[in-house]
Amino acid sequence: MTETPDSKRDTADPRSAAMTASDVDVWFAREVLPLEAALMQFLQHHWRNRSDVEDLVQDVYIRMYEAAQKEIPEHPRKFLFTTARNLLIDRARRAQIIPIEALPDPETLDIALDTPGPERNAIARDELRRLQEALDRLPARNREAVVLARIEGLTGREISQRMGLAEATVSHHLSNGIAALTDMLYGDAPKDGGK
Repeated sequence: MTETPDSKRDTADPRSAAMTASDVDVWFAREVLPLEAALMQFLQHHWRNRSDVEDLVQDVYIRMYEAAQKEIPEHPRKFLFTTARNLLIDRARRAQIIPIEALPDPETLDIALDTPGPERNAIARDELRRLQEALDRLPARNREAVVLARIEGLTGREISQRMGLAEATVSHHLSNGIAALTDMLYGDAPKDGGK
């Protein structure tokens, strides 16, 4: 028996890449179009603007059809809903992006800057100066423990290794150093837990 192009197509895998446009049309009508009601329900449930749903359906169909021209998906329903989900994600991302051309000149906007004003800078410099003076007045071990813990962010174990002391001793130096700093910066610290 001689093989004709039609007999080859009948025995070939329907997902093969050698599908013709009419084969894709038949597949699309048979496998995808019957899922339209479920697709509409999915899109209506997951997209806030109902007036976009018909356009979204068409976009999903375009993506499905273009993909099927390359290779027919093995699981059309799963592929359809994955395509719809990805389309919604793409649309949501695009909706969040504002083109730079759409923004007015930033200098003409009356937006408060996050940078502190000159008064705040002066206050901060004064506070830092006072803190440095207080740190300088601490005993050497207390100062070292406070700097390593609060400025460098080391753990008690790391501080004890660096200072060559037991963790309990480091904890004692740290507590004494913080208490002394509190006294120097804010006066006598309340002895009854702040009450």
